[in-house]
Amino acid sequence: MAAAEALNARDKIGVQDFVLLEDYKSEDAFVDNLRKRFKENLIYTYIGPVLVSVNPYKDLGLYTRDLCIQYRGINFYELPPHVFAISDTAYRSMKSQRQDQCVLISGESGAGKTEASKQILRYLATVSTDSVEVTRIKDRLLQSNPVLEAFGNAKTVRNDNSSRFGKYMDIQFDFKGAPVGGHILNYLLEKSRVIKQARGERNFHVFYQVLLGKDTALLERLKLSGNIVDYGYTVKTLNHREESDALFTLNDAQDFKDVKSGLKVLGFTQEEVDQLFNVVGAILHLGNVEFVSEKDQAKVKDSNSIGIVAELLGTTLDALTKALTHKTIEARGERVTSPLKVEEATYVRDATAKAVYERMFSWLVGRINTSLEFKGRVPTNVMGLLDIYGFEVFGNNSFEQFCINYCNEKLQQIFIELTLKSEQEEYLREGIEWEQIEYFNNKIILDLIDDKQKGIMSCLDEECLRPGDVSDASFLSKMTTLVGGHAHFTCHELADSELRKTLGREEFRMKHYAGDVTYSTSGFIDKNNDLLFRDVKEAMSESNNVVMSSMFTKTELQSKKRPSTAATQFRVSLAKLAEILMSKEPSYVRCVKPNARKATGLMEGELVKHQVKYLGLMENLRVRRAGFAYRREFEVFLKRYKCVCPATWPDWSGHVRDGVVELARHLAWEQDSFRIGKTKVFIRHPSMLFKLEEVLEARKQELGKVTLTGSTFYRSTQISFR
Repeated sequence: MAAAEALNARDKIGVQDFVLLEDYKSEDAFVDNLRKRFKENLIYTYIGPVLVSVNPYKDLGLYTRDLCIQYRGINFYELPPHVFAISDTAYRSMKSQRQDQCVLISGESGAGKTEASKQILRYLATVSTDSVEVTRIKDRLLQSNPVLEAFGNAKTVRNDNSSRFGKYMDIQFDFKGAPVGGHILNYLLEKSRVIKQARGERNFHVFYQVLLGKDTALLERLKLSGNIVDYGYTVKTLNHREESDALFTLNDAQDFKDVKSGLKVLGFTQEEVDQLFNVVGAILHLGNVEFVSEKDQAKVKDSNSIGIVAELLGTTLDALTKALTHKTIEARGERVTSPLKVEEATYVRDATAKAVYERMFSWLVGRINTSLEFKGRVPTNVMGLLDIYGFEVFGNNSFEQFCINYCNEKLQQIFIELTLKSEQEEYLREGIEWEQIEYFNNKIILDLIDDKQKGIMSCLDEECLRPGDVSDASFLSKMTTLVGGHAHFTCHELADSELRKTLGREEFRMKHYAGDVTYSTSGFIDKNNDLLFRDVKEAMSESNNVVMSSMFTKTELQSKKRPSTAATQFRVSLAKLAEILMSKEPSYVRCVKPNARKATGLMEGELVKHQVKYLGLMENLRVRRAGFAYRREFEVFLKRYKCVCPATWPDWSGHVRDGVVELARHLAWEQDSFRIGKTKVFIRHPSMLFKLEEVLEARKQELGKVTLTGSTFYRSTQISFR
């Protein structure tokens, strides 16, 4: 227990559980407690069963195998707050109660969500039983991380390893609690990053890993130079020398070795690996395809790059060239082909790059799922891990941020609903009268976004599908007419003179539960339509690349149905995710980024306060404190405090519930300040626990030396709460 004891000895700063805060309604008090603990490298704090995690931006030695073992099977509050405690509680609940679990991990980019997800996986792999098949599945679950990170993560100004997609992973267990399979769902990949990155940011990791991975044979086969400045989709942010240096703080060569090793562990064939990297190389070359105008028609400037693209994608040069420079439409049973202009051809090139990358990523996830698939009968139980983007507010917020923030509104609703449900169910089980809790219901905001008749998404879909002149401006005009009277919506046209100074004519502003966000409608129509010309699909469907032929099927070409819009696809997938989460017993990890500089030991108060607000932490704390702040099983409570009452010391021979009643009588607690349930004692105010701890310390002094087997005495500031 040496490691745990050392951690325990250090954890004497602030409160381990925010429910203990006297001024629990104060954001300043909340942030101050985080700051005190962060300063002492105490990055974990509870809000009851919710874990708040602050990214330290350094290795604190918190994830050793010894610590894994020490948190196994331990009462949730017996050791200091840790992601292993959350993992263990969920795992044991799944095994003992046969109840499916899920751990919801949220926070903004750079807050440590991916690391939390990795450590939960590591914990489950460490403490669960072993066999040859189980070890194989454990290895594959763990190795799926570096592979998905390579293709789905990127270096941003906020985070060196930012997940640019949402991930839900189900881990399937047998009746012994051993992992036997898994399944991954992915959400809203930021495919626009393929063709354009913000200043000081990178494209997806895999492009740099291939170029800088020092695999000479691969570079030669893909006809790549190994220099990122030679490729249009990786060179665009290298504007200043200091920015260029900052882009290469990752060890791309080592990471690429890990990816190739991971693909091997996951059971990818050599042909699949080769064809996968062929697609990556093709996208890099596609960014170098340029067009010139001849008689107002787009022509490929140099056949070299497009020839390499066609070769790597396994399609013909003629078919690909035609697909990028012409558009075919069907009208009244006839196919009409017309040439594109240069700007149109450039648009098709970029749309093709985005579509190919997105489909490649979906293929990769599907192939990993095949590798993780449980081959036996239906698994006994499932534990889900949700690692998804947090609320986003940038200088310029577009369609992607709108979808991400809609997702966070939905998750906030689920979070509060499940928290209230959990509270109500515990009160009911214990026979305690439920007291109505006041909280902000964000349904009004969700209705503004996704109401089927009068929501912003339905308005956007209608505008995308209607014939005639459709533009971002016409969408904004229609939206203003439809939802202009909503209390959580405004735009330049509706704003007063002061507010107009902060809103562009193409912008609208929403009042989210986490605060106001201004969105630019520029690109909304195009991104929602998400259309890929039929010519491109036809060219790709003829590919002899096994990855490409799986991504672009001939069956898709036979369908006459218009593809669903991006907003509709996301709304449907989010509704399915909500169903999954609501069917499971939830645990929560709320990740906080301490500063915007990725610096160790620095906490910026306003930045943290903003995250506390949009993560709904104050709302969660208010719910936890609305009734009885502290509750504990009779056995645990009596074991700790029996020495303060002559009738229960040194031993209580009666029923444990009666012993707790006797303790309460001796301490002269007022009836309204506590309740005796069926298995637990409930105490309303933390101040009662402070006083009880003082009585305990005084009694210990009187007794001289008291030994309570299996019990650890904490200072009053270290009481664990729910």
